[in-house]
Amino acid sequence: MMGFSMDRKGFIRTIAASGAGAFVGAKLFGKLETPSNSASPGKWAIGNWDQVRALFPLGSEVTYLNTGGLGPTSQPVLDAVLEQNQIQARTGEHFHKLFGVARETAADFFGVNSSEIAFVRNASEGNSVISNGLSLRKGDEVVFDSHAHPGGSFAWMNRQKLDGVKVKIFEPSSASVAENLERLFDQVTKRTRVIQVSHITATTGLIFDIPAIAAEAKRRGIWFHVDGAQSAGMIPVNLKELGCDSYATSGHKWLNGPIETGLVYISSERNDEVVCSHIGAYSNDVYELPSTLSYADSAVRHEYGTRNSASVVGLQTAFKLQKEIGREAIAKHGAHLSQLAFEGLSGIRGLEFLSPSDPEMRSSILTFRVPHLECGVINSALLSDHEIRCRMVTERGLNGVRSSWHVYHQEEDVDRYVKAVRSVVASL
Repeated sequence: MMGFSMDRKGFIRTIAASGAGAFVGAKLFGKLETPSNSASPGKWAIGNWDQVRALFPLGSEVTYLNTGGLGPTSQPVLDAVLEQNQIQARTGEHFHKLFGVARETAADFFGVNSSEIAFVRNASEGNSVISNGLSLRKGDEVVFDSHAHPGGSFAWMNRQKLDGVKVKIFEPSSASVAENLERLFDQVTKRTRVIQVSHITATTGLIFDIPAIAAEAKRRGIWFHVDGAQSAGMIPVNLKELGCDSYATSGHKWLNGPIETGLVYISSERNDEVVCSHIGAYSNDVYELPSTLSYADSAVRHEYGTRNSASVVGLQTAFKLQKEIGREAIAKHGAHLSQLAFEGLSGIRGLEFLSPSDPEMRSSILTFRVPHLECGVINSALLSDHEIRCRMVTERGLNGVRSSWHVYHQEEDVDRYVKAVRSVVASL
């Protein structure tokens, strides 16, 4: 990481990376050099899960199993953010040009064009970009799953409150993919304009068959949006293969990026159907006061105003780190640990799983309940008596306890978790 001193050559590199700063650098020094403030692949020595764990300053006093809520940041990401913040402080430049570089990295990560990606603060903001941007009239219907996180549901309920759009929900089924499709499309009518599902539900970790939903929604001419807050970083996501019209996610969960980072994807074929609900400098192509304004010809029109380049550099580093670890390896590791936990908890009397029993429908999230016990009591006992941090699932009266298994966990963590749950349930 760069220290606090900066020589002439270092200053040229940093000033050149900024849009406005490029002109300043050229005036001062007569030439520009390529900035080197973003971490590059191959930087981290990763050969096993112990080495991956060592990249995270996450404390060992508590076994942290709440990645579905907030994914602790890795040291490489922290270093990238700190370094870029220091550069910005030394130069006084905003370095907005780095957003374009990071957007290319994000686009490669999700298998789309960079013009289809806009950086936002979190999945909630991305969901709101779509909800507020689509032209919906009173009586138009929006259908989404009843397990949607508030960040995925409130935006549509706000349209219902303000504009008379009708919100309809369906209960996810842990029984089969076919039953989920049936339950969803049973709610669809000729008035349905939008379908949204959680790619992976935050409540139980159920994985929806996104390509199947996308194909049927397209056949019916319905906009299909995916809340991907729980999928990006947990499993490989190729948005073109999924076939959705739009997708939003956060950087601060399974990607282990900086807090207050995220992105929204809008298919280029439908970009103009999402109007700008918020706008400012950088949203535009050309303008002339007072009569002319044209939008940027891409999803970038939903980015506006002065933003922190350090945060997006940190998110870019998170993408690179995941690719170096191996996205398939990450998915298999989390699923393996979740399966071990499923098997370990299966013998506990009175315990019921809310997560699907079918491994193909179950993710790295595992949720259980004990019907005669309050989930808050179990969750509190796990933390206070066993130093294990889970998350209560109170939505829809599920009364569950959720664990999230990711790159900083190993089989011994599962053993400890299973023993703790067994002990807590037996003592209550």
